[in-house]
Amino acid sequence: MALPQRFTLTRYLIEERRRFPGASGDFNALILDVAIACKAIARAVAFGDLGGVLGRQAADSGGVVNVQGETQMKLDVLSNDVFLRMNEWAGNLAGMASEEMDSPYVIPQPHPRGKYLLVFDPLDGSSNIDVNVSVGSIFSVLRAPEEAIESGRDVCEADFLQRGTQQVAAGYALYGPTTMLILSVGNGVAGFTLDPSLGEFMLTHPDLTVPEDTQEFAINASNSRFWEPPVKRYVDECLAGREGARCKDFNMRWIASMVAEAHRILMRGGVFLYPRDTKDSSRQGRLRLLYEANPIGFLMEQAGGRASTGREPVLEVQPSQLHQRIGFVFGSKNEVERIERYHSEPVTRELDNPLFAERSLFRA
Repeated sequence: MALPQRFTLTRYLIEERRRFPGASGDFNALILDVAIACKAIARAVAFGDLGGVLGRQAADSGGVVNVQGETQMKLDVLSNDVFLRMNEWAGNLAGMASEEMDSPYVIPQPHPRGKYLLVFDPLDGSSNIDVNVSVGSIFSVLRAPEEAIESGRDVCEADFLQRGTQQVAAGYALYGPTTMLILSVGNGVAGFTLDPSLGEFMLTHPDLTVPEDTQEFAINASNSRFWEPPVKRYVDECLAGREGARCKDFNMRWIASMVAEAHRILMRGGVFLYPRDTKDSSRQGRLRLLYEANPIGFLMEQAGGRASTGREPVLEVQPSQLHQRIGFVFGSKNEVERIERYHSEPVTRELDNPLFAERSLFRA
């Protein structure tokens, strides 16, 4: 039986480029450099303890703390360095920004500068590294301001503060039982699997779509005491199952690796919630707008799903800071829209007396 013909990532990008006859090829070259960075990180992850890169980054204090206030893992640092080294030299980028760095990375001399910006989380879910659970890398491509390109000035933080709708491309690499690259260049979402015998990403999932309905949700239930009423209402309804207001049973998942959560939803549907809560009133959420919410949101919207803060489309949010955090809900369209509706409805006071419960004394 003949095997189906597989496109390489290179061929896929060439086919997509043909939609734009005037394209220079810089964009394709950039995506291929990102793919090489992901291959290098996949190799380091696969070696695990054999490669000596697991565990926390060594320091006198017991660990190096990044700009996010999180203790860095050794693979966080290695992955960040791989992204920088693989993408700084080719002349496709004007600058980069990473979750692991305080400020933007300016392309150093003597390397030429290009017309794109690369934003990335080099290793999402790194708390899972030492327990051998799937982790990944997330990336987003933006256009550099014309003024910065023409003047040749160094990029600054303001250049990266673009709405998610302005992304040219976004994607992630998943380092699991197989290494996969999920990519959107604004024309749907495609999935590629790394063929270890060829060292090439091969197109295996040409048109990923998120089902509009689902019976699966993902949320960190340990934060339930901090949830806002609309989120608590939604989760309570899911947990009530067939006997509750939704009249169907739900499954709950939580991996603590957003790349893995997003991948599951792209493959079979579902909804993910990391909402704004009252745990830390100084933050509008937990996840990073530029490095996590915007690229994952772009993929979800391109795949027919929906991405939201719970109150508004996440891709419409105007960033105000490089490391801005935000509440994030994404996945199957009908579930996300329900959560948005609950946020827009007036909050009703919950009463213990069953006479005033939603289904009154006649509940099943």
